[in-house]
Amino acid sequence: MNFIDYETLRLIWWVLLGGLLIAFAVMDGFDLGAAMLLPFVARNDGERRVVINAIGPVWEGNQVWLIVAAGSIFAAWPMIYAVAFSGFYLAMFLVLSALILRPVAIIYRSKMPGARWRANWDRLLFLTGFAAALVFGIAVGNALQGAPFRFDDSLRITYAGTFFDLLNPFALLSGLVSVAMMAMHGGAYLANKTEDRIAVRARMMGFAAALLLVLLFAAAGFVVARELMGYRIAGALAHDAVSNPLGKTVVREIGAWLDNYNAMPWTKAAPILGIAGALFAALSLCLGQDRIAFASSALSVIGVVATVGVSMFPFVLPSSIDPASSLTIWDATSSRATLFNMLIASAILLPAVTIYTAFIYRVMRGKVTQRDVDADHASY
Repeated sequence: MNFIDYETLRLIWWVLLGGLLIAFAVMDGFDLGAAMLLPFVARNDGERRVVINAIGPVWEGNQVWLIVAAGSIFAAWPMIYAVAFSGFYLAMFLVLSALILRPVAIIYRSKMPGARWRANWDRLLFLTGFAAALVFGIAVGNALQGAPFRFDDSLRITYAGTFFDLLNPFALLSGLVSVAMMAMHGGAYLANKTEDRIAVRARMMGFAAALLLVLLFAAAGFVVARELMGYRIAGALAHDAVSNPLGKTVVREIGAWLDNYNAMPWTKAAPILGIAGALFAALSLCLGQDRIAFASSALSVIGVVATVGVSMFPFVLPSSIDPASSLTIWDATSSRATLFNMLIASAILLPAVTIYTAFIYRVMRGKVTQRDVDADHASY
């Protein structure tokens, strides 16, 4: 167990956590985006059934990545889990409510033939996609600003914020970035999985969402660079010491989140990928190249999410009221033995999940048509 040192394990788990969050954003992002676009791409009950059946076989498996990410935070980053899941409790409750109500809406809408019955469930499905995407973005916006928490000398947590404090202007802007990103991804997915009028409308909506994402992402970047207080560690910080978030000095400065781009120019690839992927997705949708559009949309999602990670590195959750209590990858992890044992388990289980997921998508490949939905009595 001594061939991987503590510092390297911490860095590996930062990369793994980022990878899990990116996987969730890519895999479940198009589900949420398709739910948001349901009222705009489907004009009658038959078309709505096509859209719902396009995501019906895969939405549940896509949520596995979020569950794995939450479990990894609990085991590998206990302090971050404690702060985030207690301070953001109501926001997390909204997300969980949306994710729970989504399958309820998918399944129950077809239990009765009434138009009003199905319309109400369709509205709920739209709301679950929009609310989840918005709250995820709001959470990221608040992480960039810092959460109002502190540790005392015995490392007990005090959280000083409220739910409505989370709804600040920059966090709402970040929420809109998330909504546009997932709408773009959902539009590209539906264009690739459906035909005729649904596919045409999906291309139009995905195109508009991609351009909106570029504008909102650029606006958020401008705020981060020119107005938002970032965080910087002053002095040296031990990378292999026992986790203690109070053993450092942190300063807040406007533009501090740009330090990594200056120190490591290769990190600029993340925001460039976010913008270039969205623009290429928009172009591909205009040309009817749906597969290329979906791949480009996925790359854009990867770039947008990665931009947050490389901007904040090595911070994971800074503190706005006591910067010294900020949590970084060097002082907020579990023990070395825990990280190593979890790494072994992940090396076995994650490839299995990936292979199984790839198999499911191969089995479910192809377009969903009105004829298929009408012929299959077990469809949604």
